[in-house]
Amino acid sequence: MRFVKRTWTSKEAEEWTKEDTITVIISPLIYVLLIVGVALSVLLIPVGFMILSIGVALLLVMIYIIDPKLSAISRGYEKKQKEYIEELERKVKWEE
Repeated sequence: MRFVKRTWTSKEAEEWTKEDTITVIISPLIYVLLIVGVALSVLLIPVGFMILSIGVALLLVMIYIIDPKLSAISRGYEKKQKEYIEELERKVKWEE
């Protein structure tokens, strides 16, 4: 079994899962690493480039983990919006 789930239905994606927990835990760490890394890199302090690299690597991991879930949620909302617009158009045509 894989560590993170990569395929989601829109209904499954609405639930809170371990992928959300992982993202919530690492996202503040990413922001801090990026801020500190950029600040130290601007000052040309070598450790800043290392911190910045770690922040970017964690950012890519976070995107890898959460993007499939966000895409599934987005597809679900697009489907609901399309159905709503079609229903609205049917109602408007009936009134005219």
